[in-house]
Amino acid sequence: MSSQGIADFRSDTVTRPSAAMYEAMQKAPLGDDVFGDDPTVLELEVFAASLFGKKSALFVPSGTMANQIAARLHTDRDSEALVEASAHCLVWEQAGFAQLSGIQIKTIAGRRGMMALKDLEAATRGDNEHWPRTKLLCLENTHNGAGGAVLPLEYLRSCREFADSKGMKVHLDGARLVNAEAATGIALDKWAATADSVSCCLSKGLGAPVGSLLLGDESFVKEARRVRKLFGGGMRQAGILAAAGLVALRDMRARLVDDHRRAASLAEAFGRLPGIEVVAPETNMLYFSLAGRAKELQDGFEKMGVLTLALNEDSLRLVCHLDIDDEHVERAISALETLVKN
Repeated sequence: MSSQGIADFRSDTVTRPSAAMYEAMQKAPLGDDVFGDDPTVLELEVFAASLFGKKSALFVPSGTMANQIAARLHTDRDSEALVEASAHCLVWEQAGFAQLSGIQIKTIAGRRGMMALKDLEAATRGDNEHWPRTKLLCLENTHNGAGGAVLPLEYLRSCREFADSKGMKVHLDGARLVNAEAATGIALDKWAATADSVSCCLSKGLGAPVGSLLLGDESFVKEARRVRKLFGGGMRQAGILAAAGLVALRDMRARLVDDHRRAASLAEAFGRLPGIEVVAPETNMLYFSLAGRAKELQDGFEKMGVLTLALNEDSLRLVCHLDIDDEHVERAISALETLVKN
């Protein structure tokens, strides 16, 4: 990996396809996925379903679409979903639950992305004609808003048991679930078993250019295909993209530990600097703060060839991915040392 040019830590969505992905895309046998006969898409969906231990999978353009399809199918228009207060589906999906499916959201403040079971209990509606029906519990793993935290498997299992006791469905936004696998060694099917439906993004740490998967049982995915069409997600010769997704799932998961190691190196170095508060990373994301100086630091980083993301007036985020190497990490450390001194 070349160390030349900009070190882009803004997100793991900025990754570029590998040479193996380009080759697979060029050679992929194609059909028409809306007609259901693109062989490469079908291969990806079958492989992914087996990997995640689900009966079926659907290839969709984005993680947002995957989450929105799941919400649509697990609820009715008189429904409410329980969502952690910093969850992606709440903060970064433009009130899609309301706009697309007429669903109300009840937010619950979590700790490192985890909602306490007692808070879930208190938030669940009883049977009253004045109230919406609580039908869906949304979880996210790893949790972006909590600094890439891994929600423990036992916690997800306890949430599953709670939802079952209330007759609710569970959707797991697993955009970065592969990072949880890499961080813990726990296989994807174990994580996926805690939810009725799971989304997984292929274009973040796994490096594919486009695409996510939505997984569940056969009847769920059959209806999901219908909703994908409604939401404008039907693609034709989508095997060009699915080919890169196959390479991503088969070959790119093992290297995620390098991203985690680099994030830990950044945290250790940043934490030694005066005034810097660091959230200890569990995966590939580093969140840190310097009171009132986030935008100033972002601009300063950029002048030194390092792209970061200011989240508010105090906090910034750096995300490690396959296009970040050790030299980029050292450059970011050196840049912050310079900026803090000034």
